[in-house]
Amino acid sequence: MIFPCIDLMDGKVVQLIQGRDKALEGDSPEEMLRRFAAFPEIQVIDLDAAMGRGSNDRLVRMIASRAVTRVGGGVRTAARAQTLVQQGAHKVIAGTSAFTKTGINHPLLAELRDAVGRDRLIIAVDSKGGRIVVKGWQEATDLAAEEVLHSLEPYCSGFLCTYVDKEGMMQGTDLDWFRRLRAATSLELTAAGGVTTLDDVRALLAMNVHAALGMAIYTGRLRLEDLLQLTP
Repeated sequence: MIFPCIDLMDGKVVQLIQGRDKALEGDSPEEMLRRFAAFPEIQVIDLDAAMGRGSNDRLVRMIASRAVTRVGGGVRTAARAQTLVQQGAHKVIAGTSAFTKTGINHPLLAELRDAVGRDRLIIAVDSKGGRIVVKGWQEATDLAAEEVLHSLEPYCSGFLCTYVDKEGMMQGTDLDWFRRLRAATSLELTAAGGVTTLDDVRALLAMNVHAALGMAIYTGRLRLEDLLQLTP
């Protein structure tokens, strides 16, 4: 499956490079919803919530009311996860809160799972320089993604894995990394970060990995009509 992405910051649709530098602003959330209407599901990330500097709850509610969404950003408590579901999120993405500096945050993940259900929870496992990164990709842990997926499986229905080294850079992604991740878990796996060409997308789909696409769509590198032809 292909998930177009709507990333929100300061009430606007944006695309960042490696989670730091704003590269561009998209059209309004309403216009992006219209453009993405033919896709079965949309990924929405509240970047302000992820970075702990406010939220875009009004826009999240609006988007979730009009499309099937998987929503992440600032999911640090069971109450926040429940709120997103109540706002209409089909699935909730938890990232930073899933980890401590040295390991997995098992107690919180159990709370999140029990609050919204394992089938609704996706864990974001984002990697930079070979290590899982958290807090808007600004802090590195001691963990490698391949080593933890199996231990995370009891809490979630799948994983969103971002190859931060190439995020937003339009230079392609690391397909070998995603192959290793695919071998490490039997759960649903979604790839993000540097997915730039139709060949990248086809390669991911061929290994049974979904693709979450942002910059390549917003810059016109990937055309929605071409992507829809790859969507069942």
